[in-house]
Amino acid sequence: MVYRSSIGAFVFGAALMMALGGAQAADSPKYPDWSGQWTRFPVRLPTQPSHDQTKPWGLGQQAPLTPEYQKVLEDSIADQAIGGLGNFPTTLGRAAGMPHMMMGFGPLEMVVTPETTYILIGWYDHYRRIFTDGRDWPAEIEPTFAGYSIGKWIDTDGDGVYDTLEVETRGFKGPRAYDEAGLPLHFDNQSIFIERFYRDKADANILHDEITTIDHALTRPWTVDKRYVRSPNQYPDWPEYYVTEGNGQIAIGKENYFLSGDGLLMPAKKNQAPPDLRYFKQAGK
Repeated sequence: MVYRSSIGAFVFGAALMMALGGAQAADSPKYPDWSGQWTRFPVRLPTQPSHDQTKPWGLGQQAPLTPEYQKVLEDSIADQAIGGLGNFPTTLGRAAGMPHMMMGFGPLEMVVTPETTYILIGWYDHYRRIFTDGRDWPAEIEPTFAGYSIGKWIDTDGDGVYDTLEVETRGFKGPRAYDEAGLPLHFDNQSIFIERFYRDKADANILHDEITTIDHALTRPWTVDKRYVRSPNQYPDWPEYYVTEGNGQIAIGKENYFLSGDGLLMPAKKNQAPPDLRYFKQAGK
């Protein structure tokens, strides 16, 4: 009889805990539906897409750069004007990393789970993980182009549904740049990014990414509001893009050359010297 009573007490306790757990789960806010295909908000500018969508790229961004890194940008633009890559080695096929990976050149997909929010990217970079499982920063972070992101969901209006994702990202390697003009981040790779993702209150088909950059190449934190528009197509096309496919840029040593249509190496700059061919047998003259 005592044995049966113990079993009964255990079953009752387990049922009570399940009921309490269910009640707590019911009281917890639900996760938002950010599904669909999100692309960069269209802004008419006389240049390629930029970090601050409201301003032209490069010098037009008016980024609060230190004098040293303002010169890095100017030198990058000057080098590109004569055929060089400037401060944007991603052209060679490298990952772009943060914050360029959030440019929205190609479509983005937000996959929300309680533990992790994934951002799938179809361009230079391919995915990003934002951990929302309550973890703390690891003692050591293996540097990556995308960095290590920890997020927190917030129900700002108390309606029982999370509507804002706050994210901090750190732990980088480089080289990285904001845009193709070579707008630079500090070469020490100690960048920190603070983001707030949320849908526009007036138009639920617009997703905001307010991103603040804290970086030693800046004189102050720099905040921009990136906006993405959700495709009305229920079954959108998801294009595949790899910067290495059909890329004619070839780096040899510290020089960049170009592969012509007939498969021959050609200079990228006027009067550029050929690469060092010491390991090739030279044809007799």
